Amino acid sequence: MLGLGLTLGPALPALANNKTEAISIDADSVVVTEHRTQINGQRISYKAYTGTQPVWDDNGHPTATLFYTYYQRTDIKDNSKRPLLISFNGGPGSASVWMHIAYTGPKALIIDSEGYPIQPYGVKTNPYSVLDVADIVFVNPVNTGYSRVLPGPDGKMPSREQQQKMFFGVNADVNYLAGWINSFVTRYERWPSPKFLIGESYGTTRVAGLALALQNNQWMYLNGVILVSPTDIGIERQGPVKAANRLPYFAATAWYHQALPADLQQKDLYDILPEVENFTLNEYLPALARGNSLPAQDKQRIAEQVSRYSGISVQNVLRSNLDISTSYFWKELLRDRGQTVGRLDSRYLGIDKNDVGASPDYWAELTSWLHSFTPAINHYLRTELNYKTDIKYNMFGNVHPWDRSNDNTGENLRQAMAQNPYLRVLTQAGYYDGATNYFDAKYNMWQLDPSGKMKDRLSFKGYRSGHMMYLRYEDLKKSNDDLREFILQSLPAAGQPAKY
Repeated sequence: MLGLGLTLGPALPALANNKTEAISIDADSVVVTEHRTQINGQRISYKAYTGTQPVWDDNGHPTATLFYTYYQRTDIKDNSKRPLLISFNGGPGSASVWMHIAYTGPKALIIDSEGYPIQPYGVKTNPYSVLDVADIVFVNPVNTGYSRVLPGPDGKMPSREQQQKMFFGVNADVNYLAGWINSFVTRYERWPSPKFLIGESYGTTRVAGLALALQNNQWMYLNGVILVSPTDIGIERQGPVKAANRLPYFAATAWYHQALPADLQQKDLYDILPEVENFTLNEYLPALARGNSLPAQDKQRIAEQVSRYSGISVQNVLRSNLDISTSYFWKELLRDRGQTVGRLDSRYLGIDKNDVGASPDYWAELTSWLHSFTPAINHYLRTELNYKTDIKYNMFGNVHPWDRSNDNTGENLRQAMAQNPYLRVLTQAGYYDGATNYFDAKYNMWQLDPSGKMKDRLSFKGYRSGHMMYLRYEDLKKSNDDLREFILQSLPAAGQPAKY
């Protein structure tokens, strides 16, 4: 590995009275390293650009600096045909670490085959990375990773209220990131390249909004958007819809923990889910919509079927008025075994102080993930990518209160697709994700284009894992293969015009 360093621009002072003791990070910097790897048996050479790039206001003044890592394959002569994948994680307030060193990048986290921590911590070669077909930039929004707010022209930090208006809200986030992407694409001369956005969790809200903002405000058109474990992206699903949509996830989790009746348990997951989905749409949802007008005998019948699919007793389904909350499910499913199940990935087990109660003491999956990701990213950035700073790497940064008003990101994505015949959307979701469940993700897809005129450009892929499906080694390969296929299929044939 060869390391080359370049530093530009003013340093970012930390909030300290003694300037000689202040920790600082360069507002505009890059460190370049060269690497080789193997992906799907093919030898790949690439450069990693690790650094910071400012966000500028309308007057050309830097208001923040964003930390990024950009992987560019070096044995490609013509980048005009080479796809660029721009990657965001979620939160809001989460760094790009998760997909960076566990999913699409050239390195994968050292964990066991199901995603659990093992020592020594660190990263290894990711043999399934999509770097063979696309260059990738991992972006950290303000206050995540090493990204930070900058002082104003007067040398003073903006107030918290000013920072929120500039950065911390659905629309503010999309607005400044669109400008940052424009600057990045310009600096690295990627305007001719096919471009893709990928976002995970809240990152799906972000990229859905960015699709239209880039198109209408930066005049940058995309080939694809990938929604990994999506949020509601501003698509309403309250009341009976919200309650009913949980059941297929409940069934998947109960099946995984062998908590279903024997006849269901002996079936494969993929045989059970269509049955549960059909019941959810055609019987459970209408029953919930009827509320107290539902006849008692019908309520009993629905409760028995919900119990059969969820692993929750008929008595407790009835006590919940057929509406089982997720927090109660995580606590109740394995209560008799003295265990709770995880929120973002319900394969993970936890233990509480008391077995009574309506929700778990902690999220078993999140503490497991932080256990392995935090040391790995800090070590990788310094030792392999040669980016050294004393600034704290924020796995989760302070971005709250987050302004969630006027979230029209799903509609923005629909409009971007309508305006751009090239644009396709892929949704990826894990069956054991209880925070952004897979059936909600399907519902998003159905409602994103209610006319059905663009449904041939919408696709869904599901996995036998949770929110970060790629942590399970079998699904690391499958999800990257699906992503690789989507990218290649979203490239128009030579001479194919963007028109209806």
